[in-house]
Amino acid sequence: MTVEHIWRGAFDNTEVDALHARGFGYEPGDAADVWGRVNDHSLGWVCARRGDELVGFVNVVWDGGVHAFVLDTVTDPRLRRAGIGAGLVRLATERARDAGCRWLHVDFEPHLEPFYLRACGFSPTRAGLIAL
Repeated sequence: MTVEHIWRGAFDNTEVDALHARGFGYEPGDAADVWGRVNDHSLGWVCARRGDELVGFVNVVWDGGVHAFVLDTVTDPRLRRAGIGAGLVRLATERARDAGCRWLHVDFEPHLEPFYLRACGFSPTRAGLIAL
C-alpha cells in the first residue's frame, strides 16, 4: 500500500500520541492537544498516511518571517528506511519555501545525522542550546 504525504492533514490527538509513543519509545497516554497547538503556533505540519493509518508526522513551526523549524519528525518504527521520513521533510521544506521562509532549521541527536544530512539535505551548522 502506498503512503501519502499531506500538508496540514487532518489527525486526531490520540493517533499522534500513539505514533509518537511508538516512534520515540514511551507509553502512550499523553494525548496532548497537538491539533490545537499546531493550529495556533505552526506554519504547518505533514501527515504521512498509509490508508487510514497515520505512519509519519512532522511539525513545522516558524517565527512568522523567514525562519522555519522542523520539530518531532517521526515515522512508525515498522516502516523506517522506506523514505517516509524524508518525504515528510521534503514536503515541509517545499511548503516553508512557498510561505517565503529562507531558512529551515532542525536540531537532532547524533544518531540521526545520516537521516537529516544525507536523506533530507540539511547542512551541518554550529548552534547553541540552553537546557531549561
